[in-house]
Amino acid sequence: MPQSIWEQGNYAPVMHEIDVGGLAVQGRLPPGLSGTLFRIGPNPRFPSAATHWFGGDGMIHAISLANGAAAYRNRWVRTPKWRDEDRAGRPLFRTFAGKVADAPDWAGDDRGVANTHIVWHAGQLLALEEAHWPTGIMPRTLETLGYAQYAGEPGAARDGADPARQRGPFTAHPKIDPHTGEMFFFGYNADGPFTPAITVGTIAPDGRITRRFRFEAPYCSMVHDFMMTERHLLIPILPLTGSRQRAEQKLPAYAFEGGRSSMIGVLDRDGPSATVRWYEGPACYVFHTMNAWQSGNSLLADVMVYEEPPLFPRPDGSPGDPARQQAYLARWTFDLTPGSGTFTQQRLCDVAGEFPRIDDRFAGRKYRHGWFAASRPGESDLSGIVHIDVSTGASRALWLPPGDVTSEPVFAARGDAEGDGWILAVVWRAASNTSELLVLDAGDIAAGPVATVALPQRVPFGFHGNWVAGDGA
Repeated sequence: MPQSIWEQGNYAPVMHEIDVGGLAVQGRLPPGLSGTLFRIGPNPRFPSAATHWFGGDGMIHAISLANGAAAYRNRWVRTPKWRDEDRAGRPLFRTFAGKVADAPDWAGDDRGVANTHIVWHAGQLLALEEAHWPTGIMPRTLETLGYAQYAGEPGAARDGADPARQRGPFTAHPKIDPHTGEMFFFGYNADGPFTPAITVGTIAPDGRITRRFRFEAPYCSMVHDFMMTERHLLIPILPLTGSRQRAEQKLPAYAFEGGRSSMIGVLDRDGPSATVRWYEGPACYVFHTMNAWQSGNSLLADVMVYEEPPLFPRPDGSPGDPARQQAYLARWTFDLTPGSGTFTQQRLCDVAGEFPRIDDRFAGRKYRHGWFAASRPGESDLSGIVHIDVSTGASRALWLPPGDVTSEPVFAARGDAEGDGWILAVVWRAASNTSELLVLDAGDIAAGPVATVALPQRVPFGFHGNWVAGDGA
């Protein structure tokens, strides 16, 4: 019998929710580094070989740092799905395919897992996954508060109707403008599963939804991330497609169609209409973007590009080509001159990787410094962290011992200049099957950690996180 992903190394879930202070620290935590690193990822309450990695229940891991000391807390996000399955004592949902045939009559239809990203905006800590509205989290206790409420929200819950269905999908990667405080979001499958409709909206820094509209994409795509500049939003429609027909035929519901073009929609981020200008390019896939900005009459977007996406098959169910399933940082350029309808691509770094991050104070603006989790040549594990200066192309790397794997590197600011701060990364130590937090000087990651925090239990491979400074959370 093939081994389930949930039995393999650091993919295996942890089953204990704990609170531990006074963690052991090697080196010295910087005295000005005070706040909490929130990380989130899939951690199924009832592991099943039939559950795709993307479908595991969300678990939050909070690592708090203050006055040279560190503490850890973890909690499942208690979504309606989690509560129903906890009551039943078994899994009730299949990833991308709804409830199991013998689910009890009392079980609801909400299969949200809130497992992909966690962000702080408008005084709320939000657990996100792209098919459902944000879930509010109590920052200090990690208690689940339910779906977030926003003033002026179109389709707010009324008369006992299902609020998740009324609010619709919401990206796991909203963009927050560091100057205006606005949060921009989108949702694909806006008219239901496998539909090409997309919604776009804006949430003001005081928590009001100030704009929300919809448009039709060229085809149904899994749209994981998008891009923001000072004046535009860029929505990538890439040929990792969703198909109801395939799902009904027991073929992959989501698969990579290499014969389709990539289509990038560009729209005015502050305008009242849903007018979209489409740019065409070769088939590829992007899970994560680093940053985007406007330069003269062009838009520039730095993204991690795969020739073929990993984790998903081709439409007939056959696997993709592993040699094409690594991502490289590349720059897309869009000419805003009337009549232009294609975009160009230039590779920026020859080291493969994922989970790109920047100093978020420069989101949507011209920037210089970026970091991403990296793979050694010929390997697929994320065994290092790269710092790239995109203005010069120069890069430096920190490589972990063989077998160890890093998570997404998260920036925490120290001074006002771009890149003046620390990089925080949770790493898995394969030999001991344990996890540690590395604290690196963002400008000199190759020097190694200035401090290493031993975590009291393993942090399974997950997706994203954010640093919330001070006591604001």
